[in-house]
Amino acid sequence: MTSQVTVPLNPNQQAALIDFVYNLGAGNFRASTLLRLLNAGDFARAVRQFTLWDHADGRVLPGLLRRREAEAALFAAPI
Repeated sequence: MTSQVTVPLNPNQQAALIDFVYNLGAGNFRASTLLRLLNAGDFARAVRQFTLWDHADGRVLPGLLRRREAEAALFAAPI
């Protein structure tokens, strides 16, 4: 994961991304808009990408949505 991210991250951002990538898969992360926005320095738009990854088999899973919301909150939390 860290080899794909080209911008500095604080510990909260790094922890959120590690959790996200572990659950999502490195290949999906490499191709994601979240990574593209993050590397462009657009952290505000990147954090909103977390909750878009809340589907499985074409439907929203409440537990997955809660996980993504927690990851986004951690990513946005000050140190």
